[in-house]
Amino acid sequence: MTTAGNAIPTAAGARPLLGHLLPLLRDPLGFLASLPEQGDVVQVRIGPTSVVILCDPQLMHDVLRNDRVFDKGGQMFDRYRESLGDGLGTCPHSRHRRQRRLVQPAFHPDRMPGYTEIIATQTATQVSAWREGQVLDVMAETTALAARNVAAALFSDALTPAARAQIAQDLATIMAGIFRRMMTPPPLDRLPTPNTRRYFQACARLRRTIDDALAQRQATGTDHGDLLSMLLTARDDDGRGLSDAEISDQAVTFLMGGAETVGCTLSWALHMLTQHPGLEQRLHQEVDTVLAGRRAGYTDLPRLELTRRLVDETLRRYPPAWIVTRKVTTDTEISGHHVSAGTTLIYSPYLIHQRPDLYPAADHFDPDRWAPERPQPPRHGFIPFGTGARKCIGEQFGLIETTLALATITSRWQLRPIPDGARVRPKLVATLIPRELRLKTTIRTPAHPSAAQAADIPPRESDDQP
Repeated sequence: MTTAGNAIPTAAGARPLLGHLLPLLRDPLGFLASLPEQGDVVQVRIGPTSVVILCDPQLMHDVLRNDRVFDKGGQMFDRYRESLGDGLGTCPHSRHRRQRRLVQPAFHPDRMPGYTEIIATQTATQVSAWREGQVLDVMAETTALAARNVAAALFSDALTPAARAQIAQDLATIMAGIFRRMMTPPPLDRLPTPNTRRYFQACARLRRTIDDALAQRQATGTDHGDLLSMLLTARDDDGRGLSDAEISDQAVTFLMGGAETVGCTLSWALHMLTQHPGLEQRLHQEVDTVLAGRRAGYTDLPRLELTRRLVDETLRRYPPAWIVTRKVTTDTEISGHHVSAGTTLIYSPYLIHQRPDLYPAADHFDPDRWAPERPQPPRHGFIPFGTGARKCIGEQFGLIETTLALATITSRWQLRPIPDGARVRPKLVATLIPRELRLKTTIRTPAHPSAAQAADIPPRESDDQP
């Protein structure tokens, strides 16, 4: 809680007893996007509970750089720790620095070509299994694809295809359960409901799968060039490595983070292509030119320029981690306002990405805003992977995976909404996922342009911008 003498201003529209609960339930994204007009930092009440929301990108970055005072915490992270343990994404400040140093080599740029080969093989295999006229539950399909990609990069050949499929199913159960449990107060969260039992069964089964793979790898002692090998061989300056429990926590963290972020981003990107036929045509020309009917690879990434811009714009418009909490560990000040220990802070990538001063026509989906000749937002104005000391360590891995997966899918398939399908809207769970997104597959025959055609950049169309 803040002190009354220099309290952070409360957002407009609070009701007695309810606070801002009604606008949050009615239109949470619209409510968040409206807050920057009321100040760089505002207080929001949810019933009797108050939280502090950071609305300015530079202030947010300055606050999050100090992760000792503004540590991981709050209801969101309490629930994540049930399944992730104390991995890099959820551990407190006291354990973060050592873990980060030990895990960092696994994400060194030199490792990315090897991971890319694994991702490209897995993606091509799964996408090739789709059938003409199949109706895809897109979020389920892309999340399963992402989970299998991360599992393959993490464990290499230590898992059977059946085990990778089970991991994807368990992750889906856990991700749905986390948000339900965030919204369920004690002691109701301890009731043995069917959903609760499924959640904890999935958590336990995922741990067993990971621990079995870890034991198998330790028995052979062979470096397979995968993430697990890097975690096993990592050593700090004192020669100490990660414990088995720490490796298990990191593995769950990578699986969860990779499946959520990539699944959400791919789903929204594929949906937006159905809404922008001119953009889809340009993307098809790019992937046909760059890939020429073959499997995407690491060396193709620099030429998949529009594909990457489409990924960036999707992350801007629909950031998977749309809201994130922090817990204040000691009395401090934010922008001249006193904030007491125990206060919950919130920062929202969605809020920052919708600021019209950073992104003109922010409600328009425009990948060309990321073209090099266009003005770019300030350094801390684009934060789909967070910012400060706890920025996601797998950012480049995720961007590579999403870009390659989008190029692979669109080179082979054209996806179309089903007739009389439900209106696609954001579903606000732990991540910002598209609700009721179902698309029908049509096989594409990729064009193979000549060298002259390959050099011809298709015109940018503005008539399909909403």
